[in-house]
Amino acid sequence: MKKIVIVGGGAAGFFAAITCAENNPSHKVTILEQGKDVLNKVRISGGGRCNVTHACWDPRELTQFYPRGSRELLGPFHSFCTGDTVEWYENRGVDLHIEEDGRMFPTTNNSETIAQCLLDSAEQAGVSVIKQTKIKDIIKNDNGNWTLISNDKNIQADKIMIAAGSSHLMWKILKKLGHEIIQPVPSLFTFNIKDERLKDLPGISLNQVKIEILNTSFKAEGPLLITHWGLSGPAILKLSSWAARELQDLNYHFNIKINFLNHKSKEEALEEIKKVKNSAKNINNENIFKFPNRLWKKILEYSHIKEGTRCSDLNKKQINTLAENITQAIFQVKGKSTFKEEFVTAGGVLLKEVNFKRFESKIHQNLFFAGEILNIDAITGGFNFQAAWTGGYLAGLAMS
Repeated sequence: MKKIVIVGGGAAGFFAAITCAENNPSHKVTILEQGKDVLNKVRISGGGRCNVTHACWDPRELTQFYPRGSRELLGPFHSFCTGDTVEWYENRGVDLHIEEDGRMFPTTNNSETIAQCLLDSAEQAGVSVIKQTKIKDIIKNDNGNWTLISNDKNIQADKIMIAAGSSHLMWKILKKLGHEIIQPVPSLFTFNIKDERLKDLPGISLNQVKIEILNTSFKAEGPLLITHWGLSGPAILKLSSWAARELQDLNYHFNIKINFLNHKSKEEALEEIKKVKNSAKNINNENIFKFPNRLWKKILEYSHIKEGTRCSDLNKKQINTLAENITQAIFQVKGKSTFKEEFVTAGGVLLKEVNFKRFESKIHQNLFFAGEILNIDAITGGFNFQAAWTGGYLAGLAMS
């Protein structure tokens, strides 16, 4: 009998524990969680619905959603990909459905379905789950096994896996064990913007816009959401993920350019506006681009077009300014907002120090990793969970 200890009771930790215990029932598999509860991120992700994975079935295509870790995940995704995740849950009585944007959720639309499935599977496989156990240090013994020093006792293990998420303490311990840690920085955050154009518009969303960070090569397309503190939505979150390190270097002070019409140019917008030039209608009511009314009103106001102005009374300068404000709107970003519970980091264990066939350390045998402890992260949409399921599965298999 081997003692397998997994540090971290999240998605990757549970998946590894279940895989290991199911593939070798003679092993004693234990999950150590420092908090009062396990699977917290699973429970709160996707607004409490749990965005389990994404309907991207080709491993090579799937890797394109990972700003960090895309090359390293190609092989693992060939071993355990989206289809395998779907099948794993279906075999345990949990069906997933695909939404229009490709995100996949349990058909119950309740994250508790996923959490309970993992808890039940762990229990049936004989996995022990010990909560409120904080690991303060890890020591490699002369015989090659491990001693984990917790808040109240020492725990012996033949093999250990670190799946403790963005744990600065765990990164510190791993550094002491000889691993290089890439300095973690926030990823997946919203942009703080104080601008009159956004005032009184929280809650308004647009289906498809194009955003670029000025003086960089970073661009993104997708839905946009106006919030009380600035801008959010998939397009913003994509940018925050791809440009995580660069934006930290800028201290989160930078300018963005938004094209509210996505691919349409300023010239094309001008043509559309000129089509209504002979109309006697009020420009406020002639919502040419079908924007939400409050946003259209703000854009007109910012283009120095008074309320009640008839389309036929628009002058050349107003038309030009209007087209510019629709396709080339510049906003100053001064800061970021992150949601603590769904916080994602770019950074962690240096990837070249990991054998990705087994998710095992190249420095220490019988030391495994999965999840956010590694320098792997993805854009929003179920991709971070897929990396956790894949890493957990392959590490669990290797430990078994």
